Amino acid sequence: MLSTAKRIGNRIIGNPDQTVTTISSETYFKGIVKDPSHKAASYLASLFPILGWISRYNLGWLTGDLIAGLTVGIVLVPQGMSYAILASLPAQYGLYSSFIGVLTYCFFATSKDVSIGPVAVMSQTVAQIIIAVDDQYPGKWSGPLIATTIAFVCGFIVLGIGLLRLGWIVEFIPIPAVSGYMTGSAINIVAGQVPALMGITGFSTRAATYKVIINTLKALPHTKLDAAFGLTGLFSLYAIRIACNQLSKRYPRRARLFFFISVTRNAFVVIVLTIASWLYCRHRRTASGKYPIAILQTVPAGFQDVGLPVINSELVKALGPQIPVATIILVLEHIAIARSFGRINGYKINPNQELIAIGVTNTLGTIFHAYPATGSFSRSALKSKSGVRTPLAGVVTAIVVIVALYGLTPAFYWIPSAGLSAVIIHAVADLVASPSQAYSYWRVSPLEFIIWLAAVLVTVFSTIEDGIYTSISASFVLLLIRIAHPRGYFLGKVTLTSDSTESREVFVPLPKDGVTNPYVKVDPTTPGVIVYRFEESYLYTNCAIINSVIVDYVKENMRRGIDFSTIKMADRPWNDPGPTRGNFQTAEATNNEKPVLHAIVLDFSGVSHIDTTAVQALIDTRTEVQRWADRPVEFHFATILSPWIRRSLIAAGFGIGTPAVEYSIEIAPVVPYRGGRREKWWEDASSPGIEDIETHSESLPPTSGTVPIVPIETPFFHFDLTSAVRAAEAGVEKSGERAETPPAKYI
Repeated sequence: MLSTAKRIGNRIIGNPDQTVTTISSETYFKGIVKDPSHKAASYLASLFPILGWISRYNLGWLTGDLIAGLTVGIVLVPQGMSYAILASLPAQYGLYSSFIGVLTYCFFATSKDVSIGPVAVMSQTVAQIIIAVDDQYPGKWSGPLIATTIAFVCGFIVLGIGLLRLGWIVEFIPIPAVSGYMTGSAINIVAGQVPALMGITGFSTRAATYKVIINTLKALPHTKLDAAFGLTGLFSLYAIRIACNQLSKRYPRRARLFFFISVTRNAFVVIVLTIASWLYCRHRRTASGKYPIAILQTVPAGFQDVGLPVINSELVKALGPQIPVATIILVLEHIAIARSFGRINGYKINPNQELIAIGVTNTLGTIFHAYPATGSFSRSALKSKSGVRTPLAGVVTAIVVIVALYGLTPAFYWIPSAGLSAVIIHAVADLVASPSQAYSYWRVSPLEFIIWLAAVLVTVFSTIEDGIYTSISASFVLLLIRIAHPRGYFLGKVTLTSDSTESREVFVPLPKDGVTNPYVKVDPTTPGVIVYRFEESYLYTNCAIINSVIVDYVKENMRRGIDFSTIKMADRPWNDPGPTRGNFQTAEATNNEKPVLHAIVLDFSGVSHIDTTAVQALIDTRTEVQRWADRPVEFHFATILSPWIRRSLIAAGFGIGTPAVEYSIEIAPVVPYRGGRREKWWEDASSPGIEDIETHSESLPPTSGTVPIVPIETPFFHFDLTSAVRAAEAGVEKSGERAETPPAKYI
C-alpha cells in the first residue's frame, strides 16, 4: 500500500521510478540545524572577543598598551575637538565621542590596532546633514540633538546588521570605490578648512569643493591675523614630521625616539599656539567680547547631562534620506581600516563583530551625547606603530580623554580655531590617494580606476553623499556586467614534454582568445568534439549568453544535419529557411566540409552554483544543437565540484546516459504545455543507451576492493577534463565518424 502510494506520488510530481543517487534536501537541512545548542553558545561567546584573550593578559602586553594608549590619547584630544568643530558642533562633543569610542571598542574588537572616535569624513557628513535638516525645519532642533540622533539610528542599524551576521554586504564595495570617495572627501574637507586657516569669512565652506576653492582665492586679499597662527601651525606639523623621518633614516638606532617626538607634534603645536594666543589675546578683548583672532573659548568640563538619549520620532523621520549615507560611511571606513591593519600585522578580523562594535559604540554613545564615531586611519596607524599589543590600549586612551575633559578645559579656552584647522588639514591630507596608488588601480583594472576617478570628481564638484552613491552604484553596475557577461573559452590541446621524454596533454583556450604564448601551437580536439570551459557560476544572469555562445559556435563550425535541398519551401521552418536555391551547391559543399557534431564537453571546474534557469538554458542548448545536427549529441561534464550541481544536472537528464529524446525540453515550465506532442528532429534515432556509454567513462565497477571516483550510474560525469575529452573522442571513433583531417578553422 505504501509503495503504491509512493509510486503514485512520484508519478504526480514527475519523479522517475528509477532514480540516480544524489544528495538529498534532508542532508542540507540537517547540516543547518546540526547541534543548535553548540552553535548558540558559540554565537554568544563570539559577541565578546575580549573573553578569548583577557585571561592571558600579562605585563609585557601592558607595557605596549600603555605606550600606545597614551600616544593615541595625546593625538585624539586635539583631533577630537577639531573634528567636532568640523561637524558644526561645540568642541566638547568631540571629546564625548572620543571617550566612548575607545572605551567601548576594546570589549568587542577583533582588531588590536583600530581606534574608534571622531573622523573627518563622518564629521563633514554630520555637518552637511545638520545644514540639510535645519534648512528644511529652521531652528526646530539643535545641531547636537541632530548629531546624537544620527549616532543612535545609524548605530542601531549597524548593530542589527552585525547581530544578524550580514557583514558580507560590505564585500560588494571594492577598494577603489572606498578610496575614491575618501580621496574626494579629503579634498573637500581640506578646501573647506583653508578659509578658517586663513581667517577668511563671508561665504559658505559647505558648498561644492570647486566653489569653495574659487571663493577662497577671491578672498585671499582679505586674509586676517588668524593666518599667522594657522599657517605657522600647519608648517610646523609638516616640518616636525619630515625632520623626524629624515633623522630616523640618518640615525636608525634612535628611530624609536624620533617616532615618539613626531607623534607628539599635534599636541606640541596646539600647546605652543595656545600659549601664543593667550599671550596675544588676553589684553585685547573688545567691548563686545570679541578677540583679534577666532579662539575656541569656553569648553564645559566633564560630561554634560548624561542620561538616556532623547529620540524624537519626527526628527528621525526628517533624517530618513540622510541615514543611508551616514551608515555607509560608518561601515565602510571602519571595515576598510580594520582589514588593512589586519593584513599588515598578520591577523584576521571578523567583519560582523566589527559592525557590532561600531553599533554598540554609537548607540551607547548617545547616553553621553556623542556624535557618530568610527575607525580612524591616522590614529589606527599611530596605534599600530606605537607597539599596541591588545585592544585594552583603548582604556588607557579613554583615561587620557577623561583627564583632558575634566582637568584641561580651562586651557582649551585659548586654542586658536586656525590651529585646529591646521590639525584637520594635516590629518586629512593623508587620506588623499597618491599618484602611484591611483596608477596601480589603472594597471590592475582600468574600469575600477574610472570608478575611483568618478567618485573623486563627483565629490569635488558635488557632495560627499553624491560621491559615495556614485562609487557604490558604479561598482554594483560593474559587478552586474561581469556576472551577466562571464568569461568562457573553447579549448584545444597542447602537448607538454619534459627532459625525460614524458608527455602529457593540457587543455588551453583556442588561439583566438590569446591567453597563451602565440608561438605555442594549440591543436584542436577530435573533429566533432567541442570543449568549453565555464569561468563563472552558471546562473540565471548569464545562462542566456553562454547558451548563445555555444549554439552560435556549433552553427558556425559544425555540419548542419538537415539537407534543405530535399525539403519543400512550404515545409521549411519559418525562422531557419536555409540556403536559397541559387547557392544550394556551394552551401552544401561548404557544409559537408565541416565535421559532424558528436559531443560537447563542458568543464565545470569554475562553476560553484547552478540554478533552475541555467539548467533550462542548458536543456535549450542541447535542444538547439541537436536540432542543428539532426542527431543525438552527447553532453559530457568534467570536474563537477558540488553535489547539488550533480543533482540539478541529473534532474534535467544529463549525465546518466539516457537518450535525450526521452526527456522533456523544459525542466520547470513557467506555463505547462499539456497534451501536445514533443517535436522529434530525427527519425529512428539510435541514441546510445547507458550500456553503450559506460565504456566511455573512466568509472568502473568496484573490483578487488576498489571503487570508482565517479559512480558508474553517471557515465557522462567525469573526474577531470582529460577523462571527459577522451570519453567524447572515444565515442567519435566508435561511431566511425572521425574526419581524416581537422578543418582549417580549428587550427
